[in-house]
Amino acid sequence: MNYFSTNNSSIKYTFESAVMMGLAPDGGLFMPELTPQLQHSFFSELKKLSFQEIGFEISKLFIENEITNNVLLNIINKAINFSAPLIHVNKSVSILELFHGPTLAFKDFGARFLANIISYFTKKNGTETNILVATSGDTGSAVASGFYGIEGVNVYLLYPSKKVSKIQEMQLTTLDKNVTALEVNGTFDDCQALVKKAFVDEEIISKKKLSSANSINIARLIPQTFYYFEAFKQINKSTNQVYISVPSGNLGNLTAGLIAKKMGLKITKFISALNSNNVFQNYLSKGVFEPRASVKTISNAMDVGNPSNFVRIQSLFNNNLNSINKNVSAYSFNDDETKKAIKKLYEDTGYIIDPHGAVGYLAQKKFWENKVLVKANTECIILETAHPSKFIDVVEKAISKKIEMPEKLKLCLEKEKNTVKISKRFADFKEYLITNK
Repeated sequence: MNYFSTNNSSIKYTFESAVMMGLAPDGGLFMPELTPQLQHSFFSELKKLSFQEIGFEISKLFIENEITNNVLLNIINKAINFSAPLIHVNKSVSILELFHGPTLAFKDFGARFLANIISYFTKKNGTETNILVATSGDTGSAVASGFYGIEGVNVYLLYPSKKVSKIQEMQLTTLDKNVTALEVNGTFDDCQALVKKAFVDEEIISKKKLSSANSINIARLIPQTFYYFEAFKQINKSTNQVYISVPSGNLGNLTAGLIAKKMGLKITKFISALNSNNVFQNYLSKGVFEPRASVKTISNAMDVGNPSNFVRIQSLFNNNLNSINKNVSAYSFNDDETKKAIKKLYEDTGYIIDPHGAVGYLAQKKFWENKVLVKANTECIILETAHPSKFIDVVEKAISKKIEMPEKLKLCLEKEKNTVKISKRFADFKEYLITNK
């Protein structure tokens, strides 16, 4: 399988090159030159396959002979060693819980898979790799956990100061060894811009071998397709239509779902659930992509004003707006609406949802209202991307009830925060990277 840059489809790269570079030399994002198709036999046997077997059958199509099947299966078994249960909340709505990994967020799927892939290539080549990551919250902690202690890999986490939850900050700033947290005086978009500029800076790349663990890295997206298939495996009733509501920030989760659909998974349509950072919704309605500065919300992992994976969605549909609209609808909601949704879902069903999932809940409700699609053979799946206790203050206030915090979160709050504070100026970041050993 060859890969190309979204800025230039004529130059081809191997899977290893795409992963280890993270970002193409021209600043584009890597995409497979074709979307592999799964055989009918895969879908007929889907309910019998383990989560790990699903991941193996999918990923080997993207990697082919660059990693042997035995090694790849070992990587998947090591990386995806937790579940993604589908919880039915009423006759037509289910919630796919993606927070059962070590950092209690869906980012664990991509981060752990990528960490093991990069570890394999780094050991094979006898090199040292420097991972640059911009995070709006959960990516940083997942990457820190996934790469922690891996020999030959240094990780630099860039996060916006005072714009992530307390628990998220403690998860990504309390590790040592090969993980360094950089507290940036700016927004997530500023952090992402610093990372992207570093990848195309000739002086930096001449001195440091860089890769990315953000969703700009294709090996982050591949494992995120796994759980869409896992969700279908768990649907108990006979369905003719399946809609999936995806909390959307940098659009990596949505892009992975769209890839899964193009591989043959029978998803009727996606619902892109956005907070007040609704650039993607505006694009779908107006046909013009207009990035802007992100605003802070209680669903902070979605606070993205210039989503990187937008170009991948364009690539998947050959820049055809009508085709994108046929596959995706988008709705956005403010913080007050999100808090009320957390309360409403709890009162109606007893289910406690986090702010990101709550936006997904609101979006699917809006979709049903507009499309009048409530049918016995229809299923809507909401992706619940983080454990509600990661946003404990917001959630407890919304439902007027104390919630239990998992032990692994309690432990990180007892540790000491350790960060390097930097400005949002690229010159400062560049100097730090070059001089840091």
